[in-house]
Amino acid sequence: MTGPPPPEEITDPAVLKAVMHPLRRRIMEALGRGPATATKLAKELGESSGATSYHLRELAKYHFVDEAPELAHGKERWWRARPRDIRWPRHSEQSEEMRAVFDEAQRAAFTEDLEQLARFLERRGELGEWGDALVFSRGAVHVDIEELAQFWEDYLELLRRYWRPEPGPDARKVFVRWIAFPDPGGKEGERGN
Repeated sequence: MTGPPPPEEITDPAVLKAVMHPLRRRIMEALGRGPATATKLAKELGESSGATSYHLRELAKYHFVDEAPELAHGKERWWRARPRDIRWPRHSEQSEEMRAVFDEAQRAAFTEDLEQLARFLERRGELGEWGDALVFSRGAVHVDIEELAQFWEDYLELLRRYWRPEPGPDARKVFVRWIAFPDPGGKEGERGN
């Protein structure tokens, strides 16, 4: 793949449920660092190889991982994370079941994000120049709903511009999070700070 994967909208709650399983999320995180076998993942994650093998097959069923047969020796099966640009329907357009799963997935993701930030802050002094790489901005803008949608598309395009199938030797994985939400205390059309 030479460019980022095309965007795809997922409307099936089963797909979201499949990737939300805690061990599957840990497997996906581990595969984000490089291909692995079920046995290698089991050792890294402190699980049985039967469990990692089962969850790898489930992730493959929903196209989150692919086999890497070129790495196999004998009967061992190697797996890699499959790059995907997944989009979810608007909250108001989701089924009741999808909304419940999606809301739980967002809560879990925000918790993980805060844990990742805490780990970075704890180890910041050990990271050399990367310890200064916390890029942070906090602000507010006044936009209408169409402008917010365009802001989101512009942000996604910026992320896609920096997507690399094979990172360079000096590159590091950098977690990028962007969140925007309306002031729940403000009224429509009300000007705030």
